[in-house]
Amino acid sequence: MTRTRTQALLATLALRPLQCDGATGTQLQVLGLQSGECCERWVTDHPDRVRHVHQRYLDAGADLLTTNTFGGTTLALAAHGLDTRAAGINRAAARLAREVAGERAWVLGDMGPFGGILEPYGETEPATAAAAFLAQAAALIEGGADALLVETMSDPAESALAIAAAREAGAELVIATFAFQRTPAGFRTMMGADAATAIRAALDAGATIAGANCGTQLSLDDYAKLTAELTAAAAGAPVIVQPNAGSPERDPATGRITYGTAPGAFADAAARYIALGARIVGGCCGTTPAHIVASACKNKKHAG
Repeated sequence: MTRTRTQALLATLALRPLQCDGATGTQLQVLGLQSGECCERWVTDHPDRVRHVHQRYLDAGADLLTTNTFGGTTLALAAHGLDTRAAGINRAAARLAREVAGERAWVLGDMGPFGGILEPYGETEPATAAAAFLAQAAALIEGGADALLVETMSDPAESALAIAAAREAGAELVIATFAFQRTPAGFRTMMGADAATAIRAALDAGATIAGANCGTQLSLDDYAKLTAELTAAAAGAPVIVQPNAGSPERDPATGRITYGTAPGAFADAAARYIALGARIVGGCCGTTPAHIVASACKNKKHAG
């Protein structure tokens, strides 16, 4: 029987840690994306620039390329008047990443939060959110995604809906990550979930790999402590860790948001996370191909 690409991904992960790519949005901003503009629309309006970002991360040594579909549900795209184009945008995004990845990397179909809050705390019915996630997942798989990444979640219930939708759509592998902040009570998501609660909810819902990404006020040292908690909570399941390149700061001269962590420091931190049990490392906001080059080099040395 021929092994699927997803099975090959898991087999490779069992042998060595994998390197994910870095930020997409901040890289597209360098290429002209304006504040408040729909990032996902660039998949169809500026495919050459999105392809360029994927190519730079591939050349940097990324094993996993993430589609430009973070806000790709019909619910999130409705804010830009693009809800009727959601399926086409997600398919096109997956195809772009798939073309660049070729046989050198795997493609993760990105599924971020839908942009609201579920009942009873918010106004969105779970069935409505589930339908939006299912439509996005199906389009990403149709476009060629090897696995689906449910990321930057704060509510374990929303994450579980997205994971279940991904599985229903036929995803062989689902990865789930949460955004944590440091609080007096320890690391918590915006909805108050600790690492153990969030990770167990994701794994119980059908994720194979779980962990954390983003966390705007978390330092790289904070992420080391969080990685230890995630690894303990995962109880043997693979853990993914994708911090920002430091905390965002506004440049007073230009007004632009900057991230101060240098590639070398980021790579040293990624190596620590692997030593603490992480099996996939990558970057979130503010990370660049330079950060991934440095991290990938450290990653390979660790694997060796």
